Amino acid sequence: MFYIYATMKVKSIKTEKDYQDALKRLDVIFDAAPNTKEGDELEILGALIDDYEKIYFPIDLLKRI
Repeated sequence: MFYIYATMKVKSIKTEKDYQDALKRLDVIFDAAPNTKEGDELEILGALIDDYEKIYFPIDLLKRI
């Protein structure tokens, strides 16, 4: 599945390599201004990374003692 916005191409994150590539791109566009091409890419990429991390790096809730 691919998401395309103007000339931006963001693909779903399915592998560790996809995840690492997405993190590298996120680092490059991290300070993008809102309502710009890169700002929109940042929002989409952030959501994809968040979804991937929830599946592959779940954080267990702390148990009360």
